[in-house]
Amino acid sequence: MTNPNTNEEPLTKRSRPSPSKAGAAEALRRVAEGGGVIDDSGFVRKRTEVEEQVISHEQEAENIVDALPSDENVIPKVDLFLPEILKDAVFVGHLVTDLDSVAGAIGAAALYGGVPALASEVNSETQFALEYWGVTKPRRIEEVLKETPNADVCLVDHQQTSQMNPSIKSDQVVGIIDHHALQNKTIVTAKPVYIDIRPWGSMSSIIAHTFLTHSRRPPKSVAGMLLCAILSDTLNLQGPTTTEWDRLMVAVLAEISGVSDIQLLAQQQFKAKSKELEHLSAHALVNGDQKAFAFDASGFTGEIGFAVVETTDDDIILQKASKLIPEMVACKREKNLSMIFLAVVNIVKLKSCLLLCGPSEKALAVDAFGGEISRHDTLMDLGNRVSRKKEFIPVITKVINDGWKRPKNLDRGLSDIGLDKLGHLEVDPNDPYGNVERIGSLLDDDSYDLNDEEEKKEESNAKKVVG
Repeated sequence: MTNPNTNEEPLTKRSRPSPSKAGAAEALRRVAEGGGVIDDSGFVRKRTEVEEQVISHEQEAENIVDALPSDENVIPKVDLFLPEILKDAVFVGHLVTDLDSVAGAIGAAALYGGVPALASEVNSETQFALEYWGVTKPRRIEEVLKETPNADVCLVDHQQTSQMNPSIKSDQVVGIIDHHALQNKTIVTAKPVYIDIRPWGSMSSIIAHTFLTHSRRPPKSVAGMLLCAILSDTLNLQGPTTTEWDRLMVAVLAEISGVSDIQLLAQQQFKAKSKELEHLSAHALVNGDQKAFAFDASGFTGEIGFAVVETTDDDIILQKASKLIPEMVACKREKNLSMIFLAVVNIVKLKSCLLLCGPSEKALAVDAFGGEISRHDTLMDLGNRVSRKKEFIPVITKVINDGWKRPKNLDRGLSDIGLDKLGHLEVDPNDPYGNVERIGSLLDDDSYDLNDEEEKKEESNAKKVVG
């Protein structure tokens, strides 16, 4: 029997029909000569990476799904080790929570038998996924712990105390499920805890894999949430942290959740994610996905903040540079950071640029990345680097550990401005999005031009050299 879409032998032969084809049914239905896909406009495009991967993993995904119980409520007679310590625990992700944190908490609660919770409010991408799959938004961890103050807690998608919700006490933590490196401020516990940390692209891949290794079928809505989370964290399986396990889990979860057009789902999801960014204030963009990393090397000791904004249109973000740079300066002073960076990552073109708010940031960025600098030393081209976890922080860490020092006699730039002159934060009462704005900053004064100030400092330094 031939495949009616291609007039070729079918990719798989199975005892039951598969409407989802591991998430690529629509791509196969619209197949064009040469293996491309005919899109809605009638043009032929190349299959996307996510379509290629689910097609290549289709047979394996179908075999895995066929081996699972058809009923999600069935528990195998011989159940492999599922830690009792996690039963009835509260599963919660990190502050400034993202889709992987929320979906991972929901998936883990369904797998181990517990309660999912939020460390902070969800973003637009996560809200899209919850609504798309008909999943009730979990309650805030503060509410859950107020009702059950002695509840056991399992951290998902993080293990650093700086990323924990402050309502969680360290002695409540009984488990950690994560995919990040163990760095400074990793939680210290007084007793052994359950730990599952794997070098995969998404924490939700770990939860999905654990469902499968225990012969358990995740509910369709849970499978859908995990699927969306993996697509988000791996940039549609194109990011540098993507592993073969992530690719396989996407194919399996697409099959279980009944997704036939994986590319359409990915587009809708990332559109939801980017839609929110244009309405966010500078404060929200700088602090929205920011992590601080501590260093104690021979030439440099201090904390560096590294924020990331992922978008399908980086121009929307860069147009706000005149507000982002002052906000970075204020954030650095308020959080007592030695330096702060903001990477704007274009998730469609897979390229990034780095905002620099001072001479120290420029000096370190030049030694670490060496990209072309423009806009009065405030913007560096990072090329095709897109991952904080794999391509930003490891490079900075290596440079610092190799003995990097802040150059002598380096101008402090805008960091010389006192904290009292950098304004304060207020909720804008006229903003329908309830954005928090910085009010009364010297750098917001119309008479104070950021670029002119940098030029004046350059002229001053030149005069000192001549003198």
